[in-house]
Amino acid sequence: MSGMRRILPGDTVNPTLKIAAVHTHDLTFTTTEVHKRYVSWDRGEADREWACLTLLAEHAPGIAPTPLRRTTDAGHPVIITERLPGEPLGSAPLTPGQTSALGGALRPLYDIPPESIRIGERRFGPTNQTRTVGKWLSQPHDLHGLRDPNLVTRAIRTTLDRLPTTDPHLVAHGIADLNPANIVGDGRTCRLVDFEDAALTDPAYELADHIEHIAGRGIFDPDALVDAVGLTTGEGARMRTYRPLFAAYWLVLHLPGNAGFRRNPPGTTEAQAAHLLALLA
Repeated sequence: MSGMRRILPGDTVNPTLKIAAVHTHDLTFTTTEVHKRYVSWDRGEADREWACLTLLAEHAPGIAPTPLRRTTDAGHPVIITERLPGEPLGSAPLTPGQTSALGGALRPLYDIPPESIRIGERRFGPTNQTRTVGKWLSQPHDLHGLRDPNLVTRAIRTTLDRLPTTDPHLVAHGIADLNPANIVGDGRTCRLVDFEDAALTDPAYELADHIEHIAGRGIFDPDALVDAVGLTTGEGARMRTYRPLFAAYWLVLHLPGNAGFRRNPPGTTEAQAAHLLALLA
């Protein structure tokens, strides 16, 4: 990690189902520590992250920063962890060595005994994501301003006809948000940061989420990452079923009026719609 302060975006949904970008925390670095100051207590992010990091320190040490202490700052929760060596990945496609190292960090996470995970289901977890995305897509959408509204309309309708019905398997711990910026590499190993949305999940669901993360497009090699993690045949099949669900999630974020549409160049929404249709095909 580098720099003195970093703000990472999160996503929330307002009553009209417009998705707005908000920053969830600030990061301050010392030579040996990272101070993560949360904007609010509203979603229990600090409690969730502290519980996750404590669990990982016991069952999978070395794949995430060691939690040191908790405090408050002007009424805001703060978690202090060790500062990891290395730099965030994501500026270029992962090399085979980096992909192997990432798999070596994710596998111990997934192998934590589920009976030890007392944090509950991850945010946007497998028991409710199909219903959530279906609700978002079913809302009326103003597609004015798009280059090809017909393409986007077709993607929405096709997805609503084919939303996955895979039974959730809550059998493992996950990180939830694997934006490549949350992977810290030092040339030999990869470690993971940002567990504020993490907890009980399904490895197949997690890999689908990671592969379809918009920031990971062109960074992760899907087949290589699945091999590096070591999904079973059944998990691999579920992962492929879940991928369109996450592609649809990112399409929603890039519809007019939502955060992704405002932040990205024209044509991004259409590109995501085409990608989603290709997965469904």
